[in-house]
Amino acid sequence: SAEQTSVSIFYTAVNSHGSSFSYLSTMSAQIVIGRLDEDITLPCSFESGPDIIIHWKNQDNSYLYSYYKERDQLEKQDPKFMNRTSLFHGQIHNGNASLSFRRLSLQDEGIYVCYVGTSSRKNINKVVLKVGAFVTPVMKYEKKNTNSFLICNMLSVYPYPIITWKMDDTPISENSVEEVEYLGTFCINSAVNITRSNSSYQCAIENTLLKQTWTGKWTMKDGFRKTQSENVLLSCEPENNFFLPTQDFVVTWSKVGSKTSSVLAYFLNSSQKTVVNEPRLSWNKELINQHNFSLTLKDLSLSDSGEYLCNISSSNYTLLTIQTLHVGKFQEGWIMDLGIFNFYFPLCLICASESRFGELCPYGHTRRLELGPC
Repeated sequence: SAEQTSVSIFYTAVNSHGSSFSYLSTMSAQIVIGRLDEDITLPCSFESGPDIIIHWKNQDNSYLYSYYKERDQLEKQDPKFMNRTSLFHGQIHNGNASLSFRRLSLQDEGIYVCYVGTSSRKNINKVVLKVGAFVTPVMKYEKKNTNSFLICNMLSVYPYPIITWKMDDTPISENSVEEVEYLGTFCINSAVNITRSNSSYQCAIENTLLKQTWTGKWTMKDGFRKTQSENVLLSCEPENNFFLPTQDFVVTWSKVGSKTSSVLAYFLNSSQKTVVNEPRLSWNKELINQHNFSLTLKDLSLSDSGEYLCNISSSNYTLLTIQTLHVGKFQEGWIMDLGIFNFYFPLCLICASESRFGELCPYGHTRRLELGPC
């Protein structure tokens, strides 16, 4: 992106005869915004003519690149720009003196001057380079003992971002924040405790320089109570106001533990690839085509009880959905009685009414051997 600003800079240039000349100039400059470790082009155009001379220098008067006598002249090039800068040689005679700048660092921020001279005129362009960093954040759900909390993690961001937490659309303060500065960028962990599981929590991180915002949202669905050997459909349907199906995204299902979480299955939107790491799990292709990423878990066992997390993540958002599953024991006595319920239950009622046994046959107990004709 580019904007205009005014800058003053003192610089020295060399003409084709080797004589140096200096200027103190104030003029409008183009603002160019680049990203850390990526490439950028510093623009510079001129009216072409014979005997073209091009010098790119920074505010410290260090040479980035020089070109004259129809070839590159890099004897004075600052070593930190070596193999990182180049001209578009095929376009120089068309009036293009722009500089390709590779692998940007935060130290590259500053003012750059493009001096172009021909036998008939000279031209000066100034560029202000700003560099931002924004590695896609992640939202993590963690449990420690009986406490649950959310963490918005920014691995590398610059300048310092605006972090906003909300609970049910009401702004709240973060409970803790940890930050480390490394090579000019910030690594930040912002956390809140989950005090109301029936509420939704949202974390927004904005980089004002790069005009980029990322959002993470956490919600808890109603839980399930199931019995051994049953099946369950774990629900995961993203909200339309966050979910953009045209973007690349990844869906990951995991089971949450107090120390670690195990990945159960994942879906890659870019390749439409589905993977399951547990044979009792299955995706439904028809649901996926409707952007429903619910997962079926079959033949439940007691060890399946716990919290299940669906994570839908893209470069712009993370959507976390939690569901709790409780698997109860298989009640054999009750099930056996249930199969002949219509036969024995009336006997219990009759016997109890005549005080032969003094109680109804309770669920989960077998009284068949005690029962005879009333």
